[in-house]
Amino acid sequence: MDALFLVWLVARSTEDLLDSALAPSGLTGDEYAIYSVLSAAPTITPTELARWLAAPATTVSSYVKRFEARGHVTREPNPDDRRSYRIRLTPKGRRAHRAAGALFAPLRTEVAERLGSRAEDALEVLLRLRTVVDGIRAGA
Repeated sequence: MDALFLVWLVARSTEDLLDSALAPSGLTGDEYAIYSVLSAAPTITPTELARWLAAPATTVSSYVKRFEARGHVTREPNPDDRRSYRIRLTPKGRRAHRAAGALFAPLRTEVAERLGSRAEDALEVLLRLRTVVDGIRAGA
């Protein structure tokens, strides 16, 4: 089995684990990750979010519309570019993110415990792989 295919399998398995664990919060694993990015950045443009997620603009637009319908994000005019807007989590969105985070934390801890002394090595390899994949994507 090659590394790229194995990463895909691990990603699928991780998605299933997170979706199941986070279901009581009303967020999927993907949504929790996006809320985490939005929580870390006071505001972010859809283009910046798409870059972070390695996702097409149409996917980000779909997420933003869904999150707006929930009352979890607001759009603000982008002072740097009048054609764009910035996305911000609302207090309701922050509460949803915290609720999902409470469900996510035990999983993060368990994964770290099961990896043990190899946790740092795993992070290093995954970050290197992300750099390689992003480099290939940029050259495509």
